[in-house]
Formats: sequence, C-alpha cells, structure tokens
Amino acid sequence: MLHQGFTVIHPGLMAQIQDGGRSGFQHVGLTTGGALDEHAFQWANHLLQNRWDAPVIEISFGGLKLQSQVDCLVAVTGADLGLRVNDQPMPTWEIIALRSGDRIEFGYPKNGTRAYLAVKGGFQVAPSFGSVSTVQRETIGGLDGLGKALGFGDQLPCVESDHRRDSKLQKLIGKRVSNSYIPDYNAPLTLRVVLGYQQHLFPAQELERFFSEHYVISPDSDRMGVRLKGAPIKPLTEGIVSEGISLGAVQIPPDGQPIVLMRDRQTIGGYPKLGSVYPPDTGQLAQRHPKTEVNFEVINLHDAQQQLMRFYRYFR
Repeated sequence: MLHQGFTVIHPGLMAQIQDGGRSGFQHVGLTTGGALDEHAFQWANHLLQNRWDAPVIEISFGGLKLQSQVDCLVAVTGADLGLRVNDQPMPTWEIIALRSGDRIEFGYPKNGTRAYLAVKGGFQVAPSFGSVSTVQRETIGGLDGLGKALGFGDQLPCVESDHRRDSKLQKLIGKRVSNSYIPDYNAPLTLRVVLGYQQHLFPAQELERFFSEHYVISPDSDRMGVRLKGAPIKPLTEGIVSEGISLGAVQIPPDGQPIVLMRDRQTIGGYPKLGSVYPPDTGQLAQRHPKTEVNFEVINLHDAQQQLMRFYRYFR
C-alpha cells in the first residue's frame, strides 16, 4: 500500500531524486542524468531486492534530515556521511529497519562525498521522459518533474514494508554488502581510459604526458563535468565539428586542462576528446573532494567491455 513515506525536515547541501538515468532522449537535447556513483547506487537497490534502476535519494555533501512516516526497510551506500537514526549512529552498506516517526540524519563527509538512500520498493515518483532523474540545468525530473533538488517539507512517497509482521522482510534486516565490494573513497585514484578514435589528434608526447602526470580536481566541478588542473594537453586542433558526447569522455578545451564529462553533461560538444573513462570509474571520481590527486592509465576496449558486462549482469 502506498503511503506518504518520508518528510524532508532539512534538505542539506544538495539532495536529489536519481535513478538509472534517462536513456533514448539525447537526440532531443536531454542528457542522461542519473546517479553519479553507479556502483553505490546499484548496491543500494540490490540489497533491498529492488529493480536495478529504482529511484533513490542522492545526498551530496550531507546535511539531509528526514522523518519516516511509515515502517520500511532502507539501505544507505556510498560516502560515509555520519548516518544517524534517532540520534544513534547506524551502519551503511546494510539494510536497516525504520519505524514510523523515526528521524534520519546525515552529517558531513568523512569518506567520499555522495551517499545513496534507497527504500524497499523504491521511491514512488512520476517519471519525466522515462526517468525521475533530477537534472536542474534542464529543469526536468525530481519530485515535481521540474528538476528541483529536495526542499524543506517535501514528501517522498514509498510503499510501506510491514517488517514487524512479515518474516521474509525480517530476514533481510542486517543484510550487508561484503567488505570487499565497499570502496575506500580516500584511497589513491587511478582512472582507466579507453582511447577513442580522436586519439590521432594528440601527438604521442601529449598522450604520454596525460598518462604520466598527476592532476587534481578543481573546485569548479559539478554533475556536468569534473575539471582537472595539471600539465596542459595540446591537441593538433582546438575544435572539431560538434558531436555526441559519451559518459566519461575526456575532452580538452583550449586551455589544455582536461574535463571528464559526467552524468549531466551536455549532449554535444566540439572539443577534441582523447578517450573515455571506464564508466564505473566516473563514480569513483564523483566521490572525491576538490584538490584530490587523479592519475590515468589505459585500458583496452575489449577488457573494458568484458568488465562492464560482468558488472551489469550481476546487478540486472
């Protein structure tokens, strides 16, 4: 039975409804959107036996406070934002049971930057163009379909889970992701890159520089793209005919400072691109703070395809 679900007491710095993304609409100018850290997003839903693309709340940089209006099961994955229920510390990457009236609070980042709150059955939000993913720049998705982040007093509907009476639901409580699958977002970060067909626009010494130098994440980064600062890369041309842009594309603007395109990227662009970051690695990038050091290494296309296939087969 569908109930009110959760009330937003305080939205924090930025909390948004996200799902698996908006596929099939880039030709009309709509980006894919979706959860930035797909690994954490998939695990949150997988724990609760939800659809792989069920809507969740992406909590960026903490501060979100909610009150549950129903009995339900939830899971929080991703960054350690100091999760507390009724002012008591609670585990992440694990299913926990909530009762009507419980208060959920997220502090501020201890490890990583973004956490994902999933509820059994998913949040019940009407899709816009096939997805509930919030894209503020395009004013689409989210609770009202207008691309707004969560605000004070918002109501997040979900399906009530009577875990106090249902023995099957009781068995889920405490189910946890194996430690081997829980990332350390403070660990050194090396992103794997598949070189693209435009690699011929980059002299060998420029590619060598890109893969041997250290870069740091610029504070001027967002859901569209992560800007990096370091050794400038100089392609043979500063511009190309605008074309579609994939998730993780590494584009080089005229200043030579690489930009890794993320979930809310523009649909087309005219800067040279030396390749694309392996998609799950973009989630690791999204979890890092500004000034974090980033390195790159090559992964061949076949290996990237095989690993990505295994990743999606497991969750879907």
